[in-house]
Amino acid sequence: MLQSAELYTNPRLHAVKHNVLLMVSGKDKFLPSREEALRLKSVLKNCKIRYFKESGHTLLLEEDIFLSTIIKSVSFYRHSRAHDFVSDFVPPTREEWERSYKELGILRWLTSPVMFSTNQHGKIVKGLSGLPEEGPVLLVGIHLFMGLDTSVFVSELFKQRNILVRGIAHPVVMGDLLEEGLQQPHPFDLLRLHGAVPVSGKNLLRLLSSNSFILLYPGGGREAAHRKGEQHKLFWPEKAEFVRMAARFEATIIPFGIVGEDDILEVVLDYNDLKKIPFYTEYMEHLTKGFPNVRGEASGEVANQPMHMPIVVPKPPGRLYFLFGKPIPTIGRKDELQDKCNAHNFYLQVKGEVEATMTYLLQKREEDPYRHFLPRFLYEAATRFTHQMPTFDP
Repeated sequence: MLQSAELYTNPRLHAVKHNVLLMVSGKDKFLPSREEALRLKSVLKNCKIRYFKESGHTLLLEEDIFLSTIIKSVSFYRHSRAHDFVSDFVPPTREEWERSYKELGILRWLTSPVMFSTNQHGKIVKGLSGLPEEGPVLLVGIHLFMGLDTSVFVSELFKQRNILVRGIAHPVVMGDLLEEGLQQPHPFDLLRLHGAVPVSGKNLLRLLSSNSFILLYPGGGREAAHRKGEQHKLFWPEKAEFVRMAARFEATIIPFGIVGEDDILEVVLDYNDLKKIPFYTEYMEHLTKGFPNVRGEASGEVANQPMHMPIVVPKPPGRLYFLFGKPIPTIGRKDELQDKCNAHNFYLQVKGEVEATMTYLLQKREEDPYRHFLPRFLYEAATRFTHQMPTFDP
């Protein structure tokens, strides 16, 4: 009977067009799960694999496997024929946020992030109480190396203020181009679970119209894969890409800065070094063939962002410092900011505020006795890890 069913089914698998999620156990003692998953993926058109290396045959009975979370993480939950990152998004449950926060535990312990915000009167305060209560809000700032910062402060915003931030991400991050054969769960799944959307003017417009809190990195991949010595340097487009759209929906813009990457890692081989390696350029062009160019019309440094992975070495980790600047409202400025000159001046103002927050943090972190890892570890050991790590006063 099984042989007959197999002879009937296998020749017809190529006709299946529906999304198929294969959850594969790495230690299945009863069935050849890995081999069968790879075979099925080769014939099914819309198939994704999530490989759980340490799981056994009864995968769905294991306490740390959550089917609904996995379905949302691979963007398979949808209301219509195709998945829509905006309308099909289901906010994470409280339990999913708690699990995400726990998964970030090591990174949080190593970097001991410090959060500051600025209220509407211009006063810098510890924590995130200076952020607005309601959207639409556009958080605009610098992108650290390979998004080192994103998961940390997105989770912190939810924990401290119950604010769900929708990130604007590169299409490669949101798609399948980086999927491996036996793909294990990875950080990109977490971005999708938390509501990130592929970068596009349409998606930004829809999020603004829904009064969301939106995270935008104008420097994009150029900042995330920066060269040596560019840790705190902005690479923004020359055109004011987001200003007029934000004004159209009377959004509040929050400029923010982050410093501390230079105390955590060091770039030893950047793009300028890597392209001197024989055949490297050809290899990367082949590897990234088909990747979308999200800024094909841009000019200047921000357009010069070929896909690559700089080589870094870790340092004994310092701290990450976040400062959200004074809210900049656009209420009543819609007509004013439709003018290109006014919009450009406003854009430069926002960029200047981001640079000012980083300048402030670079100066003030010198006053932090727990900036470096060893003093922090000794403090936590002395307090048995029960006290919040102190820092400088704003």
